[in-house]
Amino acid sequence: MKTAYFEAKEFFEEDFSTGFPTGEYEECRFVRCNFAEVNLRDVVFSECTFEHCNLSNAQLQNTSLRDVEFSSCKLLGLRFDKCNPFLLTATFVESQLDYASFYGLKMKQTTFRSCKMQEVEFVETDLTGSVFDQCDLRQAVFDRALLEKADFRTAENFSIDPERNQLKKAKFSLATVTGLLDKYDITVR
Repeated sequence: MKTAYFEAKEFFEEDFSTGFPTGEYEECRFVRCNFAEVNLRDVVFSECTFEHCNLSNAQLQNTSLRDVEFSSCKLLGLRFDKCNPFLLTATFVESQLDYASFYGLKMKQTTFRSCKMQEVEFVETDLTGSVFDQCDLRQAVFDRALLEKADFRTAENFSIDPERNQLKKAKFSLATVTGLLDKYDITVR
């Protein structure tokens, strides 16, 4: 069965709730599209941008995200851990990622900028050199994560146990460093 191939195509205000063609999308732009609960199994996105799209609870089984940018998108409950890990790279800007899972993924040098990331799961995730710029990480779970050289200087509401995560050369500001002490139930003023 032949799969569809799309290159440098723009999709504007499309509602894919009734289905999305399996195939390869290269350098495509999706603007104000609805992918909520859509099955994106085996779809390949290479160098694509998603702007103001809703991908909440989309099924990402073996989906390839290669140099993809999500800007002002709603990505609630996405299981990025189900994606094809080969060449997985993404950037997240002003997006809502609440309840997403990055379990066991290698997400080195990933940029999260001005994102809402409540209860996101970073268990056994390699986030070496990643940046959490002005992100709200309330109740995000960091467990056995590789956070070396990660930048949390402008992140807020995070709680990271230094005994359960690798933090060598990670960056924190004085204002947010208390997020490393939560488990000790102490007050810093």
